[in-house]
Amino acid sequence: MTVATTTETVPGTVLAAQDVNVNNAPKPDAGNDLNNNSHGKDMGDSKELTSKDLDDYLHHYNKWQQSRFGRALQQWIADHLGLKFDAEIKWKNVLMIGGLHLTTVIMFFKYVWYSTLTTWLWGFFVGGCAGFGVTAGAHRLWTHRAYKAKLPLRIILMCCYCLSGQNSLFDWVRDHRIHHKYSETDADPHNSNRGFFYAHVGWLLIRKHPECIKKGRLIDMSDVLADPVIQFHQRYFMALKILFTFLVPSMVPWLFLGEPLYLSFLANCLLRYVLTLNFTWLVNSAAHIYGNKPYDSRIRPAENRAVSIVSMGEGWHNYHHVFPWDYKAAEMGHYSVNVTTFWLDVFAKIGWAYDLKEPSKELVRRTLEKYGDGTHITAPIGHLKEVPEQETTKSR
Repeated sequence: MTVATTTETVPGTVLAAQDVNVNNAPKPDAGNDLNNNSHGKDMGDSKELTSKDLDDYLHHYNKWQQSRFGRALQQWIADHLGLKFDAEIKWKNVLMIGGLHLTTVIMFFKYVWYSTLTTWLWGFFVGGCAGFGVTAGAHRLWTHRAYKAKLPLRIILMCCYCLSGQNSLFDWVRDHRIHHKYSETDADPHNSNRGFFYAHVGWLLIRKHPECIKKGRLIDMSDVLADPVIQFHQRYFMALKILFTFLVPSMVPWLFLGEPLYLSFLANCLLRYVLTLNFTWLVNSAAHIYGNKPYDSRIRPAENRAVSIVSMGEGWHNYHHVFPWDYKAAEMGHYSVNVTTFWLDVFAKIGWAYDLKEPSKELVRRTLEKYGDGTHITAPIGHLKEVPEQETTKSR
């Protein structure tokens, strides 16, 4: 089955029906399609938002100000350290994120020698589940609608996402949709033109650019809010975050695996949590700065194998920004560098994931030949010539 989609397309390219392949597509069943992944639904601005709504939102948002102490501290840093920021620092985030990382580093070097195999195996399992919730759930399903998922899988994805300890699904999806629509502009939440640190974590530590605030309110999120799973997550977000980010990872090894509680907490609520956050952030930073661009040399996102390994397949970023609606988020690569795709294929076999979208090989070929930097595996090697096949063989 093939279908044309206009979620996001290659610049200068018009998609034809044969350009988009949809795998594992069952017969339409509107009554059971609670995933809101209708083909062709545009991910643009909300059509229901009026100018007054936007003005009221911006007025409300702009009421937030630093405390007097916060302003004084930021001014002291500018005067004595020469570090000037173009927006207000969110000191609460600085304390929480900075404190989490500092504590983790100190505790890791103090207690790493007490770690057991249980510590590492459980941390690896929880980290993998958390990553899957981000990559397959927040990213490929709810942001890009690259496939559809039945209710049991959506619940699993929501719970796994809660293990990651990040912002609400609504905020994550909204920010990522803005990122794709306004990539590397002032409206991009983690604009990599502002440097590695800003794209990695700095964007969480200072006030958003006014253009980002405005565009974020305009983004159409109606499809996301229509999903009952998202509605449940929004309603009980903080309780779910505490339960899955801190309590479950710490308590299970202590109650059922004989792990000391303090070690379980340090390994899963500190080290595993910090690693999960940074592996996600690397997609915004490293994968937008380092790597080759075989599909579109005009954009900053790049192919980065190292990021793909730690982020379960999200580092093939040049391809992803050209074909964001591909459920694999990559063209090539084994499951070892795209673990998320492996699990989606597994769920597709049991029917929980379906309508998996991917571009045709012909569309990929046309695109990389027109816009790529020549580093694709199929690109000719300029300085080498093929040796013609000998028509005759030398007699012995």
